[in-house]
Amino acid sequence: MPKGSNRPTHVSTDKLFEDLGFSTEEAAVLDFKLTLHNEIMKVVEKKNLTSRQLEKLLDIPQPRASELLNGKIAQMSADRLTKYLHRLGRQVKVTTLPARSQGSRVA
Repeated sequence: MPKGSNRPTHVSTDKLFEDLGFSTEEAAVLDFKLTLHNEIMKVVEKKNLTSRQLEKLLDIPQPRASELLNGKIAQMSADRLTKYLHRLGRQVKVTTLPARSQGSRVA
């Protein structure tokens, strides 16, 4: 940025979705879904699966398989992504940690 510019700057953190303006809770769900998708893609790459093979293995229509392969998971729930991993022979294990933000709520 040129010296003397009045444009606001933002320093990125390791919290991508929060940096993009999502709430802490929304960011946590998106991060979880992204982790599940990354695991699906690891299996797809390891087994060198085509869209057609993925469609059959997951018992989903071709457009859904294409969306999954292209990372279009906004309309897919974490539940659905977990089922896909199970169908691909993977077990999902969730680990929780204390929240890093001070805005955490305790009921």
